[in-house]
Amino acid sequence: MDWLTIFGIALALAMDAFAVALAAGAVINPITRRHLFRLGFHFGLFQALMPIGGWLLGMTVQKWISSYDHWIAFGLLAVVGGRMIHQALDEEEDKSASDPTRGLTMVMLSVATSIDALAVGLSLAMLNVSVWFPAAVIGVVAGILTVCGMLLGRRLGNDWGKRVEVCGGLVLCLIGLKILLEHTLFK
Repeated sequence: MDWLTIFGIALALAMDAFAVALAAGAVINPITRRHLFRLGFHFGLFQALMPIGGWLLGMTVQKWISSYDHWIAFGLLAVVGGRMIHQALDEEEDKSASDPTRGLTMVMLSVATSIDALAVGLSLAMLNVSVWFPAAVIGVVAGILTVCGMLLGRRLGNDWGKRVEVCGGLVLCLIGLKILLEHTLFK
């Protein structure tokens, strides 16, 4: 897998974290370095660990599904991307007044924003791609975009969060389509 595709996947997966960070930045006043570190570190860590978990799961079943694995990768990425778009366009929003960078709230947000990375790890296993470098890139990009999102959220408020999630969902769908076309038309 080329580095541009890995970076595209990392950016797409980080959109959930970025959108949540925008919202967190809009509600935390003032934002301290501690807030930035906690949320950035945890979002990055979970984004890096989830693809590894998905990859390990996928490696156990890869030999049985290798003839149609590209369809599975396409389906998983399309579902994840579609879900991201659907959630971004959903009118119901969970508004929490507590500090999202502390305790159980932070852990739940970390898991929720990284679940998509589990499916990506499973897709990487189906494609017989090593997960270690992509997981590191995904984690670093998510951590950086989380910090940027919090800082930007402080300035912009909550207006752009949904648009960013929609873009991330579209990128995941397009990457899934690229994988499918590479394995069916160009094989």
